[in-house]
Amino acid sequence: MDKMLYTAMNSARQASQAQTAISHNLSNTNTTGFKSHFNTFTSWHVSGPGYNTRVMNQQDADNIDLTEGSLSTTDRELDVAVNGDGFIAVQNKEGGEAYTRAGDLRLDNTGRLTTGAGFVVLGNGGPITIPPAEKIDIGSDGSISIVPVGQSAESLVIVDRIKLVNPDTQNLQKDADGLLQLSGGGVAPAAAEVKLENGVLERSNVNAVGQMIQLITNARQFEASINMMKEAKTLDEASAGLLRNS
Repeated sequence: MDKMLYTAMNSARQASQAQTAISHNLSNTNTTGFKSHFNTFTSWHVSGPGYNTRVMNQQDADNIDLTEGSLSTTDRELDVAVNGDGFIAVQNKEGGEAYTRAGDLRLDNTGRLTTGAGFVVLGNGGPITIPPAEKIDIGSDGSISIVPVGQSAESLVIVDRIKLVNPDTQNLQKDADGLLQLSGGGVAPAAAEVKLENGVLERSNVNAVGQMIQLITNARQFEASINMMKEAKTLDEASAGLLRNS
């Protein structure tokens, strides 16, 4: 009964944790630049006296699916998408540097360039601030050019350049805000090979149909595990009854 109960309990625990990740992915199906994540588990024997009959599992990592999402054309001058590998550097809530694929950029009421989620975009010297302009143009290398208010279209001025990075994806982890950070801390250097496309957005890479199938599968696994735990209890009570009557 001991082994059966531990196996069923851990199966239910794993299914419950997987459901959390799946539900989070589904809630971000329409989030610009979102990267889905999934859990991996490893098994280990519970140490103690007796035989190794009890097996537990532990969450090994919150893995991130970094495959590219589909691109959609918006023709909006501040919408950009990373073309191929790479990320846009932004400032997280703690003031540190983090990375995202969300290129739905906009200006806040102080002129700072931010993502749609409100994270300030970083440039050559820190947060990017754009003065009032007739027109804003973002080049493929991340350079930001403007036509100052009251000037002609030929009066283009480069004000900053978006920091684009291309770190080893094996060293990235997702934080609570959905941004990516280097797992060992630190800051990734700017990468000249990373390019942007203007007037398009990268959508979420979540496969809604696939996630729904996994959601149903995990729900059934959880239910089966609970039923197995109930069966273990019934068998244990029956065994105890036999011992009392012997």
